[in-house]
Amino acid sequence: MADKRTENKQITREYIIPLRKEWRKVANYRRAGRAAKFIKKFIARHMKVPDRDVKKVKLDIYLNNEIWFKGKTKPPAKIKVKALKEDDIVRVYLAETPKQVKFTKLKHEKFHKELEKPKPVA
Repeated sequence: MADKRTENKQITREYIIPLRKEWRKVANYRRAGRAAKFIKKFIARHMKVPDRDVKKVKLDIYLNNEIWFKGKTKPPAKIKVKALKEDDIVRVYLAETPKQVKFTKLKHEKFHKELEKPKPVA
């Protein structure tokens, strides 16, 4: 019988998630939090996460910042995301990154590269 190996398959998909219908169900001061929770729930459903476990869906920090950008009472009405599934973990990123986010990403990467430099042993 053939050897069945589970390969590390990556599945990438893009979604436009309608958030307005969901965050209108709660009080104004809870809207951004509900939007973030709904993104996780939506991705768990559409990427077929086992048992629809939202703990296996990880949001990118830049996506989270985009949700909370205008404060907790005014999240975006819809958002375009890219979901990357590796084994059971699904990572969610912004599909189209704004110019300001690109700048911040480069700044963070540069800062973290400087921290990772090995120190010379004297």
